[in-house]
Amino acid sequence: MNDSSKDTADQHHHPLGEHPLLAGLADAQPLKHFSPNQLKEVAGEIRDVLCNLLATRTAHFASNLGVVELCLALHCEFDFRKDRLIWDTGHQIYPHKLITGRYKDFAGIRTKGGLMGYPNPHESIYDLFMTGHAGSSVSTAVGLRSGDVLTGEQDRRTVAVIGDGAFPSGIVFEAMNNAGDLKDDLTIVLNDNKMSICPRVGSVATYLDRLRDNPFYTGLKSEVSRLLERVPMFGDPAERFLAQTKEAVKAGFLGGMLFEELNIRYLGPIDGHDISLMRKYLAMASQMQGPVLLHVVTEKGHGYKPAAEDPVYFHTPPAFQDRDGKAIPKKSDGLPPYTQHARDAIRDQMAANEKVTVITAAMCQGNKLEPVREQFPEQFFDVGICESHAVAFAAGQCKAGSRPIVDIYSTFLQRSFDQIFQEVALQDLPVVFMLDRAGLTGPDGPTHHGLFDVSYMRVFPNMVCMAPGYASEVSSMLDFAIKHDHPTSIRYPKASALQAGHTPAPIELGKSEIVRQGNDGTIIAFGAMLENALEAAERLEGELDVAVVNARFAKPIDEEMVRQSLESGRFVITLEEGTKLGGFGSAFLENATQQGLDTRKVSILALPDEFIEHGDRDDLLHEHGLSAAAIAETCREAAASEAHQSL
Repeated sequence: MNDSSKDTADQHHHPLGEHPLLAGLADAQPLKHFSPNQLKEVAGEIRDVLCNLLATRTAHFASNLGVVELCLALHCEFDFRKDRLIWDTGHQIYPHKLITGRYKDFAGIRTKGGLMGYPNPHESIYDLFMTGHAGSSVSTAVGLRSGDVLTGEQDRRTVAVIGDGAFPSGIVFEAMNNAGDLKDDLTIVLNDNKMSICPRVGSVATYLDRLRDNPFYTGLKSEVSRLLERVPMFGDPAERFLAQTKEAVKAGFLGGMLFEELNIRYLGPIDGHDISLMRKYLAMASQMQGPVLLHVVTEKGHGYKPAAEDPVYFHTPPAFQDRDGKAIPKKSDGLPPYTQHARDAIRDQMAANEKVTVITAAMCQGNKLEPVREQFPEQFFDVGICESHAVAFAAGQCKAGSRPIVDIYSTFLQRSFDQIFQEVALQDLPVVFMLDRAGLTGPDGPTHHGLFDVSYMRVFPNMVCMAPGYASEVSSMLDFAIKHDHPTSIRYPKASALQAGHTPAPIELGKSEIVRQGNDGTIIAFGAMLENALEAAERLEGELDVAVVNARFAKPIDEEMVRQSLESGRFVITLEEGTKLGGFGSAFLENATQQGLDTRKVSILALPDEFIEHGDRDDLLHEHGLSAAAIAETCREAAASEAHQSL
C-alpha cells in the first residue's frame, strides 16, 4: 500500500476502530504483494474488527477468528474475481468480506439494510452462493468446475472450503464420489478445528483425529512415497508380495487413504495459521490434476483467548465488552425464550419416561440441550450435521419402541423432507418434531428464517401441526405429542415466550382456545403471534371489540372455530409468522370452503412469497404487517371495508 492511500484511509474514522491496511483494500488483489509481516498485520486488524463488532451486537465469532490466516492465504494464491470460491455454511465469511472491499460497510453487518452475515452474491462478485446450510460446498464446486470445463473456461480454478463439522454430511460423500469419477481439477480445503458449533461427533471425526495426530506429516510422507515408488513390481509371487507390502506401508505412513481410494489426492495435515505454508500447499494443490483435498488444521477462536478456550459459547456469543482479555457479556432483558421452555419440557418428559429420547443435529448448544445431555446421556443423541439421518434414525428408534423427539431448527429440518415423508409419516410413526427458530430469526437472514415448516409439514397425511401461543403451552403440547400415536410437530420462534394471563384450556386434538371475547371481529393467531394479536386488540379498545383466538393447531384445524368466527363479527384476521403460501391461513380457507362458508371477510396476515432479508425481528414483523400496530390497522381497514360493503 502506498503512503498516499494510507493517509487517505487514516482521515476517515471507522466505527469499529482504525485499520489502515483494511481501509486501503478496494478488493483482495493487493494482498498478493504484501510482505509476510504486512499479512500478519492484516490478520491482527481483522481480529480487532471482530472483537469491536461483538461489543455492539451478537455475531458469529469463534469460527471467523479461526479462518483469518486461511482466508488471507486463499486470496493471496487465487484471484476470486475470476476463480471460484465456496465457503461451506458461510458463517465464517467475515474475514473474506473485510478484505474484498466491504470494510467500510462492515459495522452494519447483520442489521437491516447492512451486510449479510453470510455470503451474498448481491454484495460482491467475490460471493458466488448465499450459503447458510452446511455440506453443499463440495457439490456446488464440482458443478462449477464441470460447467467451466463444458464452456471452455478451464483456466478458472475452483476451491471449496468445508469444516470438519460439516464434513460427515451425506451430500459431501455424494459429491466426493462424483468428483473422483469426473476427475476434474478441484481443490477441497478441509478446515479441521475439531469443532462443529459444539464438539463434533462420529467416526469421521475420529478418522480426522487420527490423520491430524499422525506424526508423518506431508514433508516426510512425500519422501517415503518417493522411496516406495522406486520399488519395482513384477509378476512372480515374491514380487506380488512386495507390491502388497508397498500398499500396506503407504496405508500406514501416508494417511488420507479414505480420500485416495475415492480418487481424491490427499495433502496434509498442515498448520492453518501459517500463511506462508498454506500458500505453498495451495499453489501445489492447484497445479495437481484432478480433485485434491488439502487438510488444514486451525483453532476455533484463534487469537482471542476466551474464544479459543470456549469456542462453543463464543460461536455466536451475546454482545460483550473486552476487559483485559476477559469477555464481559452485556446484560440482557426479557423473558426466557421458547427454546428454554422447550428444553425444560423435553427434560421433564425424559425424566418421566426412559423410552423418551431426544435427537439433535449438531445443535446441542443452539437448542440449549447441554443439561439434557449431561443428565440423560443414554437418551441423548447428537448425530452431527446430518438431518436426513436424524429423522430416519428417529423412525428406527420409534419402530423399536422408543418415543423420540427430533429437536432441529425449522430451516434445517427442510433437509430431511423425504425422510419425514417416507420413514415417518408414511409409516405413521409417533415421532415428535420440535421445530426451533420457526419464524423470523432476525439478523441471520433468509438462509435461517424458518418460514416454510407449516407448509411442508401439514401436507403429509397422519401429521399433526401445533404451535404454542405462550410459554406454558410448550410443555402441554409436548405432553400431548408424546401420548399421541401419530407423528406430531411443534413450532416455536427465536423469541421470548409470552406468559399466559389466564388458566389455559387443556390441549385437545384440533381444538383452539378463545383467549378474548369480542363482537366486531376476530383475530385468529397461530403460535407466538398470539402476543401481538392481544396487544392489537388492546390498542383497538374503544374503537372495535375484537375477539382473539389461540389457534394451537394448523392440522387438524378447529372446524367449529372456523365456522363460528365466520358466522359472527364483521371481519376475520388470521395471523402467523410464516409464509402465506400453504400456511395456517391457507388451512383456514381450505376448511371454510369445505364447510361451504363465505370467506370474503377473511384477511390473511403472513409473510409474502419472497425471501425475507435480515434485520431485527420486531422491525421485520412490522414491515410485513405483523406487528401489533400493523395488525390493529388491518382490523380497522377490514371493519371499514365491511361497513362500506353493507351500505
